[in-house]
Amino acid sequence: MAVFGIFGTKTENVASSTYYGLYALQHRGQASCGIVVNDDGIFHAYKDSGLVNEVFTPRRLDELGLGQMALGNVRYGTSATKDRVNAEPMLVNHIKGRLAISHDGAIVNYAELRKELELEGAIFHTSNDIEIIAYMITKARLTEGSTEDAICKAMERLKGGYSLVVMSPQKLIAARDENGLHPLCYGIRDDGEYVIASESCALNTVGASFVRELDPGEVVVFAKEGIKSLRVHCDKKPERLCVFEYLYTARPDSVIDNCSVHLARKRAGAFLAKAHPVEADVVIGAPDSGIDAAIGYAEESGIPYGLGLIKNKYIGRTFIDPGQNVREDKVKIKLNPIAETVRGKRVILVDDSIVRGTTCTRVVKLLRDAGAKEIHIRSSAPEFLNPCYYGTDIGSKAELIACKYTAEEMAKIFGADSVGFLPLEDVFKLGASGTCQGYCAACFNGEYPTEVPVGGYTSKYDSKIHKN
Repeated sequence: MAVFGIFGTKTENVASSTYYGLYALQHRGQASCGIVVNDDGIFHAYKDSGLVNEVFTPRRLDELGLGQMALGNVRYGTSATKDRVNAEPMLVNHIKGRLAISHDGAIVNYAELRKELELEGAIFHTSNDIEIIAYMITKARLTEGSTEDAICKAMERLKGGYSLVVMSPQKLIAARDENGLHPLCYGIRDDGEYVIASESCALNTVGASFVRELDPGEVVVFAKEGIKSLRVHCDKKPERLCVFEYLYTARPDSVIDNCSVHLARKRAGAFLAKAHPVEADVVIGAPDSGIDAAIGYAEESGIPYGLGLIKNKYIGRTFIDPGQNVREDKVKIKLNPIAETVRGKRVILVDDSIVRGTTCTRVVKLLRDAGAKEIHIRSSAPEFLNPCYYGTDIGSKAELIACKYTAEEMAKIFGADSVGFLPLEDVFKLGASGTCQGYCAACFNGEYPTEVPVGGYTSKYDSKIHKN
């Protein structure tokens, strides 16, 4: 998922800028998208299932009109939340005014808060975390003097990982959870408009200069009077940025926590080459997230890098597709080998991760059919051994192939000659300093930075959650 927002004082075509910002963030979610434009306190909104360029035709963008502020979102749908009704941003009308709310992440005490609110008479229309967040903010607003104070109050009850952007008739407010699990930054354009985004690549796309990232727990208010930072929740918990941002989620041209994602992935490839060397003729990367690591592997090992797989540019990311059958169908038409690169050669295939194993068997067969003599799979992420409760769709150990098989057994299943994973200790060396321990790697080591859902549900939207 990703958030994007623009704040200005002049009436502009903010819908168009938000469209391009969301387009830059499309890799973070392909199930649905939405835009809300604020024109002097009047909100114009549209959201639907589909990609940004499918949902927002030129006519649809024109209908959103001009405004001074805008808020947008792209999200991927889990198997339980892929309906159009779960698309964001969410519009809220309450006694103190109107809000548009968008987020990236997940609330781990969703079930507890939902039950509490339902017992108070709340009625839910979605299975999306954003509705819980909206209720908590509007409830707090009844006693707090401003929307930003209400957000700070709501954050006392919200547990999990989230980046949040809230638009009121007069303000645009950004917030990041106390651990800083998901990235959030802002920049400024030459015309004085402020831009908020999940990744810096979106700032570049709309011509905004990067200013800084929000600190974990920080709430930043953009208003006509200027920018205000509220640090009520800062420095309360250790920073735990999701390391999967570097390994897979983020775009390689983004900078997160002062570290180039591209360079972090090259480091992962270099560590992988040291940990799992093998005699080979060529190193290739699985498009797109595995390419940077493959280059790093090649540079460290001295084995030439080659372009071995071509990705169909009209197929999205199979990891974030809801449902195993959908993922398998897309893999079939997603990749094609370049036979001239692999024919008769010992090939090292570097992928960003091996989660369910959906892609590996198919890709190995493609490379075998193209004439590869040996195929050695290398994952630039450690073995996935635990569910993620913070927004990545890894709901159960039953889905994780590394929970069932050793690397040697996986090699046999995939039809590969060997399989190797990035050592866990190296995942903490990917940042700019090379020594950072401030990452969440719970999906690899089980060390969760927050409480996790009681009972370890395969999905927090599972029907079991609502049993008394």
